[in-house]
Amino acid sequence: MKSAVIAFPGSNRDRDMIAAITDISGEAPALVWHKDTDVPDVDLIVIPGGFSYGDYLRAGAIAARSPIMQTISERAAKGVKILGVCNGFQILVEAGLLPGVLMRNASLRFVCREVKLEVSNNQTVFTSAYAQGQIVRCPVAHHDGNYFADADTIKALEDNNRVAFRYAEGTNPNGSINDIAGIVNEAGNVLGMMPHPEDLIEAAHGGIDGRGLFDSVLAA
Repeated sequence: MKSAVIAFPGSNRDRDMIAAITDISGEAPALVWHKDTDVPDVDLIVIPGGFSYGDYLRAGAIAARSPIMQTISERAAKGVKILGVCNGFQILVEAGLLPGVLMRNASLRFVCREVKLEVSNNQTVFTSAYAQGQIVRCPVAHHDGNYFADADTIKALEDNNRVAFRYAEGTNPNGSINDIAGIVNEAGNVLGMMPHPEDLIEAAHGGIDGRGLFDSVLAA
C-alpha cells in the first residue's frame, strides 16, 4: 500500500502514524510538507494529530487553507482514501471535506485517556476488519473534540450510516452529539476521527485494537 502523511507546523503525531503504517503495510509512507502542492500517487493520504499552527483562531482553521489541501480535495474527489485523526479530523472539517464542527470539549479541559469505541458501520474501507457493533479500546488526546452539526446534517449522517465510530459505554470524553467519534463522507473514502488508532497497534502499546483500521485500509 502506497501512502503519504502530511505534516503541518505543530503536527506531533506524524511520526507515530508513519511508524504504524510502516509496521502494518511493510512500506514507509511519504512525508509531505503542507506547503507542497503535490502528493505522490498513493492509495492513502493521512492528516495526523497535533496542534497545527498552535490551534490559532480555531483548531485546524489555518491548516485547512494550506496549499496541500487543494490537492487533497482533488484526490478525495477521485476516490483516494483520506484519513484525518484528531487535528486531522479538525482540518478535514474546516476544509469542507467533512460536515459539522469540532468545538471545545464540554469540560473545557484537555482530555488524554483511553476510551471505548463502538464500530457503528463496518462496511467502510476503514472499518471492514471489525465486526459490526464491536467495542474497541482507543486513546484520545484533544481539547477541541466536541463534534456538533445542525439537526439536518446529523439526520443525514445517521440515515446514511456515515457514523463510523461512536464513544461507547459512557466514555464520551468531550460531549460530542450522539457520541460521534468518527464520520465518513458521502462517498465513504474520507474518514475523520478524534481517537488515535495508531497508538494501539502492537502489544507494547498495551493492545492492538487500533490495528483493525489499518488492516481494513490495507485490505481495500
